Amino acid sequence: MPKDFAPAGASASVPRLLTTAEVADLLHVNASTLCRWRQQGMGPRVAWLSPAIPRYQLADVAAWIERAAS
Repeated sequence: MPKDFAPAGASASVPRLLTTAEVADLLHVNASTLCRWRQQGMGPRVAWLSPAIPRYQLADVAAWIERAAS
């Protein structure tokens, strides 16, 4: 599981952003599945750093898992 940390010198309020590969690994799904969920609006909330760079906050992934489990 990815660790929630900030790099040296970064503000403690800046969350660590996870890559598609990290989230897919965490959820035990293929990255293509996560991509499909993203396109269909079904997956965890995503932040786009650019049109080709999606990132996820661990708290958003955890919240999505909670909603999916209920």
